[in-house]
Amino acid sequence: MFTPTNAPTTLNGKGLRIGIVQARFNENITNALLKACTDELQAMGVHADDIVHVTVPGALEVPLALQALAQQEEPPFHALVALGCIIRGETYHFELVANESGAGVTRVGLDYHIPIANAVLTTEDRSEEHTSELQSHLNLVCRLLLEK
Repeated sequence: MFTPTNAPTTLNGKGLRIGIVQARFNENITNALLKACTDELQAMGVHADDIVHVTVPGALEVPLALQALAQQEEPPFHALVALGCIIRGETYHFELVANESGAGVTRVGLDYHIPIANAVLTTEDRSEEHTSELQSHLNLVCRLLLEK
């Protein structure tokens, strides 16, 4: 059960095991997200050997890989991260992929009682891709993931 507390002034990820699932579609963006995520986790004390990185073809496959990691019992993961980028096109496909991916990520977190930072981004077009802004956002997401 969650109880309201003041956010810690420093976060300590030492000893935590984190799983990251990265969609390869729009890889130039998801690679930048991966770097920002791993850099931030390591800056908070998560050892590089305690970060497991898995790639999947696209955002629709992210929840299945998260589920496989969540089911792993020995050693268990303390938290998971979903990375991806869905860019709106001229078809309804964008809505389908964004909605189903988001619902799947949420379902895994609820079913397995594990925190998941959902950083599967949705953008209107490629002009919204500001890597430094995305990296800053993901750094915040990773920090929030480790708050207790």
